[in-house]
Amino acid sequence: MQLAIEDRARAHLITDAPQNRSVPVALRYDPSVDPLAVRLVIPPDVSPSSTETEWVFARSLLEKGLSRPTATESGDVRVWPCGRVQAVLELHSPQGVAVMQFDSAALLRFLHHTHESETTPTH
Repeated sequence: MQLAIEDRARAHLITDAPQNRSVPVALRYDPSVDPLAVRLVIPPDVSPSSTETEWVFARSLLEKGLSRPTATESGDVRVWPCGRVQAVLELHSPQGVAVMQFDSAALLRFLHHTHESETTPTH
């Protein structure tokens, strides 16, 4: 049995405002639901719909995006490295575009946890 993972991270919401806003997000992985997908959960106070928003995309997209620009086939999720220690996720929806900057270490730690959960023995 593989374990579900939830890590918390802080992202900086990139906007036109003079100061970028720090936002707590949840990174989720549940191999029993979809072993190839990860989920990014954005809190209601940041979402245009004022409800918690969940983005689902391929774990491999996040992995590849830490070293080179990549996107979903539809282009609704884009990931790219930003300097040596940060990464950017760009999320497109009918309500608009959200650009979030993460410390790469937080994303790498989450990805490590997802791979570790696949190899954790159960009793």
